[in-house]
Amino acid sequence: MSAGAQLTVTDKRRALRHPVDYRVIAEHRQLGDVHLHVINVSAQGFMATVEGELGRGERLSVRLPEIGRIEAHLIWNREDRSGFQFERIIRLDEFLKLIDAVQPNPRLRAPR
Repeated sequence: MSAGAQLTVTDKRRALRHPVDYRVIAEHRQLGDVHLHVINVSAQGFMATVEGELGRGERLSVRLPEIGRIEAHLIWNREDRSGFQFERIIRLDEFLKLIDAVQPNPRLRAPR
């Protein structure tokens, strides 16, 4: 029996990532508040630095602009960075609004 998240979203680590600089407080069932600094985001997940220790497969609930509350599962962690996969793929229209809200440099936003 495998431990960890059983995700229905396929692994798409090669998906286009958008650099961001966004701090958010996520919720963990046992640890409570977990501070994240999101570094990049795609429609399938995000990379962040995490305050505290989390193990692969752990689940966080994150509130993102335009998306609202969404669960994310820890897929990998190396040194001070961790990769999370969303419980579902974010729709393109919502994702573009999210990028507009969290991307500090308009020149780095995806062209429309």
